[in-house]
Amino acid sequence: MDNDLIRDMFDSLGEVTIRRMFGGKGIYHQGRILALEVSGEVLLKADAESAPDFADAGASQWIYDGKSKPVAMPYWSIPDQALDDPEELAKWVGLAWQAALRARKQGVQ
Repeated sequence: MDNDLIRDMFDSLGEVTIRRMFGGKGIYHQGRILALEVSGEVLLKADAESAPDFADAGASQWIYDGKSKPVAMPYWSIPDQALDDPEELAKWVGLAWQAALRARKQGVQ
């Protein structure tokens, strides 16, 4: 996915930094990771507090095949209704940012 398009998606937060990582991209705001771009899809950070909201909205959690078993990561797809609605997208980006802030407080990046 084009970096300018990614920046547009996170415009409601302000400036984001995009770094290549693990065959994808990490998306950061104020030094905290809040999303990933993997195989052309942006995945938003969630945690125990916000993951149920993502699930209820029909988003799917990123799970990859680990060495011995599938590994669930704390990143979720963007709910379909937010893909064409900037205000709705801003809501989900905000939830990802709040999860990133909580992770930092707990010592998790």
